[in-house]
Amino acid sequence: MNKVDDNPSRAERAHATRELILTAAERLFAEHGVLAVSNRQVSEAAGQGNNTAVGYHFGTKADLVRAIARKHLAQIEERRQQVLAQIGDSTDVRDWLSCLVRPVTDHLAEVGSPTWFARFGAQVMTDPTLRPIIVDETQSSPSMVRVLAGLETCLRHLPDDVRAERFDMSRQLLVHMIAERERALAENTPTPRASWHDAATGLVDALVGMWLAPVTNDS
Repeated sequence: MNKVDDNPSRAERAHATRELILTAAERLFAEHGVLAVSNRQVSEAAGQGNNTAVGYHFGTKADLVRAIARKHLAQIEERRQQVLAQIGDSTDVRDWLSCLVRPVTDHLAEVGSPTWFARFGAQVMTDPTLRPIIVDETQSSPSMVRVLAGLETCLRHLPDDVRAERFDMSRQLLVHMIAERERALAENTPTPRASWHDAATGLVDALVGMWLAPVTNDS
């Protein structure tokens, strides 16, 4: 009988180390900001005696940020594709906004509290050097391309500058309202809504109201 080797392979050990680093970095970046956290702190939080572990496994801090984003966005992409299959070629702006919001909140609900990804995203989006990473990773996903196109189709009646402005407003609400709820859950403080599902409903309601608000012409 062949002896079973219970020792993990080098590749398995490397994968496990990478996951520990990703989890530690996401938490520290979410709680303290990306620039305030050193690679040494990430390595220590991940239980790595070697302070060069972060650089060895990921390269630069920007590479580490991208790896954290991709880990979550891949799962969110799967959820969004499922919602897209349900709404088809809808002309209802609420359907497209739900497709924007709910895959994110459903992902956080499945991960379970405490989560750090929403606060991590908010920290990165306020950093001018790292913000393009999240923007590029998000907007280049096939599902997001389709969602943005669907919204454009529903909102062709709006002037171009108004659409651009309201897209910016939507991004701010999506990033920071979800991060605020995540923070409250982590700190065990009251939240306006009882669940991520209900929080998504409130956010979608607000976004629908914003997008369908009248446009004032001051000229």
